[in-house]
Amino acid sequence: MHIDQLNLKNYRNYQKLDIPFDDKVNVIIGENAQGKTNLMEAIYLLAFTKSYRTPREKELILWDEEYAKIEGRITKRNQTFPLEVVISSKGKKAKLNRMEQKRLSDYIGALNVVMFAPEDLTLVKGSPQNRRRFINMELGQIQPRYIYHLAQYQKLIKQRNHLLKKMQRQANPDNNITMLHVLTEQLIEHAATLLERRFVFLDLLRKWAGPIHHGISRELENLEIRYDATIEVSEEANKEKIETIYLNKFQEIQEKEIERGTTLIGPHRDDLIFYVNNKNVQVYGSQGQQRTTALSVKLAEIELIYNEVGEYPVLLLDDVLSELDHFRQSHLLNTIQGKVQTFVSTTSVDGINHETLRKAELFHVNGGKIDI
Repeated sequence: MHIDQLNLKNYRNYQKLDIPFDDKVNVIIGENAQGKTNLMEAIYLLAFTKSYRTPREKELILWDEEYAKIEGRITKRNQTFPLEVVISSKGKKAKLNRMEQKRLSDYIGALNVVMFAPEDLTLVKGSPQNRRRFINMELGQIQPRYIYHLAQYQKLIKQRNHLLKKMQRQANPDNNITMLHVLTEQLIEHAATLLERRFVFLDLLRKWAGPIHHGISRELENLEIRYDATIEVSEEANKEKIETIYLNKFQEIQEKEIERGTTLIGPHRDDLIFYVNNKNVQVYGSQGQQRTTALSVKLAEIELIYNEVGEYPVLLLDDVLSELDHFRQSHLLNTIQGKVQTFVSTTSVDGINHETLRKAELFHVNGGKIDI
C-alpha cells in the first residue's frame, strides 16, 4: 500500500501542491513553521478525515479561502484509486473512488496509516485519553464497523450525561428514571461491542509488541499490556456476558451517577497499563523504558495491520527520529527498510546515518513550497 500522488489546495500554508512520492522512503526537510508537519497532517487527514493536531477544522483552511481540499492517488492490492477530503464552513466531505461516503465507517480503512510523532513517545506516561484514542484510531482502521459503534456510543454518552445532570438538579429525579433506563440499555449494547473488540485487538497487539520490545531491549525486558476496564470482566467474556456485567454495575451505581451527574463506567473511562518485567512502566519505568515501550507498540501496529489487512500501512515519522537515540533509530529504520512506504519529516538528516535514508527521496520545504 502506498500513496502515489498528493494534491493540496488551500490547505494550511499550501495554496497549491501537486507532488508524486516514492513508494519506499520520502524525507521532508525544512525549518520549523515552513510546512513539514502540515504535509504529514494532510496525509493523516486523508486516511482518517480528521487532524491529529487540532479539532478546529477551520484552522486547516488557508487564510481568506473558503475551503481546503486534500486529494491522494492510492495503490492498494494492485489497484489504484483516488481519495478526497474537502473541508469548508458547510462541513466536510469524503470521497472514495470519486463517490461521496456518508458514513466514516465506509471511508476509513481505505488508506491505512500509522503515525509516530514526539507526542506518541508519551503514550505510556501521558493521559488515559491518549491511550483510548490510540486504540480507537488503530482498531477503526482494521475494523471500520468499530467506528460506527464508537460514534453511537459517544452520542449516547452525551445524551445520558445531559439527562444525569438534569436529574442531579431535580428535587424528584425519579420522574426521568424510565428515560435513564432506556438510554442505559442502548449504551450497554454499544459499550459491550466496543469492549469485546478491544479485547481482541489487544490480544493481537500483545502478539507483536512483546517480541519487538524483547528485541529492542536486547532481550533484557519483557513487555506486558493489560486492559484496565471500569468493570470486572474477563477478556474471554463474550458480548452477552459483558452486557450482563454492565447492566448489573449500572444498576448498582445508579444513585451515585445521578448524584455526580455523569456516566461513571464504560469504554470512555477505560485505560491501558504497560508492564516491563512486571513493573508498571508509567510509575516505575525510566524514560528509556517508556520510549522503548512506545516504539514497540508503534512497530507492533505496523505488523498488526499487515497481518489483518494483507499489506503494510503507510508510516508517518513526524519529527520523531531526533527524539530517539542511535540504537532505537536504527531498530526503527531496519524494521521498515524496503517494505513500508515511509514519510520522515525533519529539520536535518545530519547525524542520521542509515542506508534507508541514503536511498530516500528528499523534499525541501520552504514557506509552503516544495523543491525535489
